This record gives sequence, C-alpha cells and structure tokens, in this order.
Amino acid sequence: PSGEYEEQQKSFRELLFGFALALVLVFMVMASQFESLRDPFVVMFAIPLAAIGVIFTLIITETTFNMQAFIGCIMLAGIVVNNAIILVDYTNLLRRRDRMPLLDAIQEGGRRRLRPILMTTLTTVVGLIPMALGMGDGGEVQAPMARVVIGGLTSSTIITLVITPTLYSIFESRHKETLIEEDEIQ
Repeated sequence: PSGEYEEQQKSFRELLFGFALALVLVFMVMASQFESLRDPFVVMFAIPLAAIGVIFTLIITETTFNMQAFIGCIMLAGIVVNNAIILVDYTNLLRRRDRMPLLDAIQEGGRRRLRPILMTTLTTVVGLIPMALGMGDGGEVQAPMARVVIGGLTSSTIITLVITPTLYSIFESRHKETLIEEDEIQ
C-alpha cells in the first residue's frame, strides 16, 4: 500500500509539471500571436476561474480528485483558453480594423462572439455527458475526467463572458494611460 501511495504522488507531481509546462507553452504561443504580454495574461486569467466549477462539480458529484480528474483539468485549461482567445482576438480586430473605441469594441465583440463561445461549450458538455455518467465498459474510471471538464467549462464560460472583457478593459485603459503619460513627458 505505501508503494502505491508513493507512485501516486510521483504521478501527481509529473502531471503537475506537465500542467505547468502546458500553461507556459500556451502563454508563449499566445504572446507571439498577440505580439503582447497583456492579452495573453487576460486570456490566462480564465484558467483559475475554471477551478470554481471543478471544485463545485467534484463536491456535488462526490467525486474524488484522482489521476483522471487531473488529466481533465489539463484538458480543461486548453478549452477555457480557447474561449477567452476568441473573445480577446475579436475585440482586438474590431479596435484595429474598425477603429472602434475600447468599450464599444468590447461590447460588440461580446455580442458577436457569444454564440460561438456558447456553441463550443455546449457541444463539449453534451458530448461528455455519457462519459460523466459512467456509461459503457470502464465508464466509472473515465467519469471524473468528464465531470471536471463539464463543471470547469460551464463555470468558466459564464465567468469568462463577464470577467475577461472587464480585465481587458482595465489592462487596455491602463496601457492607454501609460502611453499618454509617456507622450506628455516627451
């Protein structure tokens, strides 16, 4: 029994390292694509928000946090980031292409990207329901992964549609103020 516990702890450490590495790599790719460090930070802020849904779902379903649930968290990080990218990238496009003011671009981006974000979330959640219910051979083993993704994705989508635009507005406003102060100094 003690050998199993040590193996499990080793596996959790390796998964934690993999999770951290995935986050760093995702941040680096986004930083190169956005050509900014602010926007990837705003996008990455959606990941901790997913933890709310993960914890809530694990408590409600009385599921233990095991290896499958941890793998689900790694999957969840990629999906959550995708939804935030859709929102931030489109808002940037509106500001660049259409020269929209910040708040107008945020509102229009939210309106136009609401449906794709909800469709992505809904198809993922509905597709994982059979796995979350433990249907099929070995379904109970895979159920924690599906439950974690469903709970985290649901909460993060709702929260991301509010928090991501708010953070974007805060960071972009501060960046604009910094640029104005620099111009005044020169």
